[in-house]
Amino acid sequence: MPRLLLLALLAVSSTSHAIVIRHDVPDADYRIPASAFPALVDMPHEGHGVLIAPQWVITAAHTVPGHGGLKQVVIGGTPRDVEDVVIHPGYARPPQALIDQALSTGEWILTVVQIASVDDIALIKLVDPVADVAPAALHKARAEPGQTLQLIGKGATGTGADGHDPQGPNRTELRRGFNTITSAHDRWFCYVFDEPEAALPLEAKTGSGDSGGPALVEAEGQWELAGLAAWGFIHGDVRTARPGRYGQFTCNVRLSHYADWIERVVSGAPQEQG
Repeated sequence: MPRLLLLALLAVSSTSHAIVIRHDVPDADYRIPASAFPALVDMPHEGHGVLIAPQWVITAAHTVPGHGGLKQVVIGGTPRDVEDVVIHPGYARPPQALIDQALSTGEWILTVVQIASVDDIALIKLVDPVADVAPAALHKARAEPGQTLQLIGKGATGTGADGHDPQGPNRTELRRGFNTITSAHDRWFCYVFDEPEAALPLEAKTGSGDSGGPALVEAEGQWELAGLAAWGFIHGDVRTARPGRYGQFTCNVRLSHYADWIERVVSGAPQEQG
């Protein structure tokens, strides 16, 4: 059920985002060709992952289908068969009782607490190594406040003035935007979608359908994968609030926090029981 977890509640049925952009900048300025980031992975229907090794994709755990398993992902426009999915042992979906409570009252702070307390990360092993696409480089240092992020995705879109339609399409055109990390700790780093007066020239945030997509930081002239789009928070009644407006914040899985786990899984080392 790949959506930003926030929208699992707004849509009643499912869980991050395409790129939501400034209202005063042309959409064409955000559009990019697939060749700009070939390591982007399309999950079934919506949501993303990133190729980090010839046979391995990393994504947010909540993008992985809960029923029937994951059979294929698409990389570079080509379907790739899946051999195995390894979900972090610290991940759990929000209890249905919490979701039902939020939908009946409009107040969902306990759901946010639960979402923020789990390890929303998974690795996907492909049947065959990918030979025609170069994997993205992982950022080994910790992403920290003040660093500029490059955000890429093709989920729902809109502008900060109006947000995006929670019932609209969650797979659109590929876009790229930027933001600045405002907070970081342990498994998460977050940013705020600023209004134009305080914004970057191509300020943006992720939208529904971008979960598991890349948050990149620049290191020695190269953009490296530092995080994955995961969840966001908006103020007000969750049943009526419109996602994607200025002032909302988004949190990303901080991959440096999981460096040892990623290495163990990809290397085939025995996994710890969680």
